Amino acid sequence: MNNDLRVDSSSDAGADVAAAARAWFEANWDPNLELGAWWSLLAESGWGFPTWPEDRYGREVSAHDAPLVNLARREVGALGPPAGIAANLAGPTILSHGTAEQKDRFLPGIVRGEIWCQLFSEPGSGSDLASLQAKAVRDGDQWVINGQKVWTSGAHIAKYGILVARTNPDLPKHQGLTYMVIEMDQPGIEIRPIREMTGRSIFNEVFLTDAIVPVENTLDAVGSGWAVALTTLANERTMLSAGSFGSSGGGMSITKFDLTARAGDLVREVKPSDGASSGGVGALLLSLIRQYGRADDPIFRQEWATIHSLLEIARFTDLRVKGAIERGGRPGPEVSVGKLAASHLLRTLRETMFRVCGADTTLWGDDAPLGGRMHDIGFSSYLISIGGGTDQIQRNIIGERVLGLPREPSVDKGVAFSSLLVGTQLGSDG
Repeated sequence: MNNDLRVDSSSDAGADVAAAARAWFEANWDPNLELGAWWSLLAESGWGFPTWPEDRYGREVSAHDAPLVNLARREVGALGPPAGIAANLAGPTILSHGTAEQKDRFLPGIVRGEIWCQLFSEPGSGSDLASLQAKAVRDGDQWVINGQKVWTSGAHIAKYGILVARTNPDLPKHQGLTYMVIEMDQPGIEIRPIREMTGRSIFNEVFLTDAIVPVENTLDAVGSGWAVALTTLANERTMLSAGSFGSSGGGMSITKFDLTARAGDLVREVKPSDGASSGGVGALLLSLIRQYGRADDPIFRQEWATIHSLLEIARFTDLRVKGAIERGGRPGPEVSVGKLAASHLLRTLRETMFRVCGADTTLWGDDAPLGGRMHDIGFSSYLISIGGGTDQIQRNIIGERVLGLPREPSVDKGVAFSSLLVGTQLGSDG
């Protein structure tokens, strides 16, 4: 069974990137380094975030060649850079919309493993995010925030949050929003965990009562929050796309790591030499198929080939989107294709894994297949269909903004937000 997800390094530029990355990792990777020291070294080298600008912890490597860096790192067995909301959402948004001072202030922590959260969704504003009601009122050199956010991943351990709040309710809902960075450790913020069916509590409710944000933490212009949020959402959909599940970048999930821990102890990836160079979910499925002696079963070979094909299609789609961003464009509606593909991929993967394991699927905890990781993937598969915009929303975006189909009727276009009855809002005084 050939499962090698190959990355083309035949071009001179690609070959140079691959060789330079391999040489650096071979010369610098030391599993005995403390995690914080390794991440700092990786950040300063530019190989942790290779597509970023050279003066902002990157090497301006093209999106097409960036997978070669991850491949070189995995071949050496080195730990990858921090990932999650800070690196994948906040960092790119600050790079696109932040001032030089904001980049100087926030990016160093992001590339060294600082944890951020995303304060977007509200109880009455999920799919219709622009109807959010959290208010930000200017008081001198600070914003005073009141409202509630929900489904906030990592809020309980985050240092900063990227927040969208309403600064002008007398404008239409998309126009009165402002994007800002808020410090999470302050008296005006209360965080309550939400228990998931996985048994974990990654998500939270966040209550903001007279919370404070310095005006200097406003990202882009006041009132341009929706445009900035679209950048974040596009990057989120890319992060949650099917392509992101097919190639193990070595990034860390929303977990608070001990920066004094031995970096080598955190490497949990499958190397290409192990016969599963795809990493990610493809390698996990292949390991299960082999563990249960199903590698010669034509049905499971076909199912694995299907998932492999989905991963490859998604990977090339992601490269096209990232390439467009690098050429100066803003992430476009095409990212919804990858996000929708992720939902289909994980549902297919879940059902295939359960069929491979048979009765062992009913086991739990350490006795379960892959030490319980299979169940994590199975239960988490539902989240991808909701988080970052539901499947239904992605289909609307693809239909209207990619295929050019007629838009859904809108009754609130051009209407002041204070005149709308949305969510829990009861009127202009709500």
